[in-house]
Amino acid sequence: MPNRIRTLKARRILNSRGDYTIETTIQTANGFFAGSAPKGGSKGNLEAKELPAITAVRKVNLRIAPHLVKRALPHQSKLDARLLELDGTRYKSRLGGNSLLSVSIAGCKANAAAKNKKLYQYIAQLADNKKLVLPVPFLNILNGGKHAGMKNDIQEAMIVPKKFKSFSAALGAGTAVFHALRKILHQKWGASATLVGNEGGFVPQKAKTIEQRLELLENAVEQAGFKKKVFFAIDSAATQFYSAKKKQYVLGKKKFSKVKLVEYYARLAKSFPLVSIEDGLAENDWNGWEALTQKMGKKLQIVGDDLLVSNPAYIRMAAQKKACNYLLLKPNQIGTVSESIEASQLALKSKWMVMVSHRSGETNDSFIADLAVGLGVGQCKFGAPDRGERIAKYNRLLQIESELGKKARFGI
Repeated sequence: MPNRIRTLKARRILNSRGDYTIETTIQTANGFFAGSAPKGGSKGNLEAKELPAITAVRKVNLRIAPHLVKRALPHQSKLDARLLELDGTRYKSRLGGNSLLSVSIAGCKANAAAKNKKLYQYIAQLADNKKLVLPVPFLNILNGGKHAGMKNDIQEAMIVPKKFKSFSAALGAGTAVFHALRKILHQKWGASATLVGNEGGFVPQKAKTIEQRLELLENAVEQAGFKKKVFFAIDSAATQFYSAKKKQYVLGKKKFSKVKLVEYYARLAKSFPLVSIEDGLAENDWNGWEALTQKMGKKLQIVGDDLLVSNPAYIRMAAQKKACNYLLLKPNQIGTVSESIEASQLALKSKWMVMVSHRSGETNDSFIADLAVGLGVGQCKFGAPDRGERIAKYNRLLQIESELGKKARFGI
């Protein structure tokens, strides 16, 4: 007897910013399986089209469900191929990337259950990956830019606890640094400086430059006792402070050409233990990306987010141009689980590495934690160790680590 889809129904739920998003539940003989779509704050222009939640719900219930309900649960690749066929557009504009992703994730969970496998095990099988790896967490504990309501600003300052033997030890160190930073901020500027942004990081309004924030991180790392074991990363989200008309970048009141901005990053890397720069240039500034990668790519991770939007076509282009050396993988940028796996595999074949990422408007769905482990890519970016929607992912990784026991590997 085939494992049939008994029901498939979407509804609206709230994400971590209090905005509506979509959750789809698939029922099979094995139970109910839900998948939800996050919502980005700073988005690349070439991401999969996101429809209003109420429209996305109608698309699933009226346009997708009739083609799947009462039929055998398709293999993941066939399910996603069917979703793409029903949409029929390049950027998922007919049915919406958020609609497709919610169905695709729910279907992935249902398929894992049908195979009697853990979700990360099933993803590893889909990706033909034989190494389950707990990822190094990139914890965004100081928020800036659009996520914190600040203009002409670098968006994220992250800590990277990578010199540890296990995920739980790394997360414990990251949490200790987070709490040390809270005390420093409270002593320096009072309780208002410890308020958090969209991704759980602190938003001290008086720390107006990335240099000031990285200095705060240095103090917190030292107070927590993890100097030379915890490193730093930044997400510039440079598209947000780039003027295409004037062809210049503006940070605070300072103006930079692409060449001068690359030199600025090089100075930052000399002054602080920086290991990764994400979206250092604007999404259409291909020459700037090439210059950044040429100058710093041998020493640092040059991570493409808005540049690549998890899309295999842009990954190929960037690989040919040598425009970065790391993919930030966000499933809702591309729209289905299968396409996300394809993007990861293509990046790895291009001799890049991959970091699985959340969005600023998250749900409590911990799917991306299983995705990171199943793909075996060794890095994740899920926000600060704060706010329930972020903690859900970290707790899931702790659970997976416990399940794997002595087989658990950590980092790249």
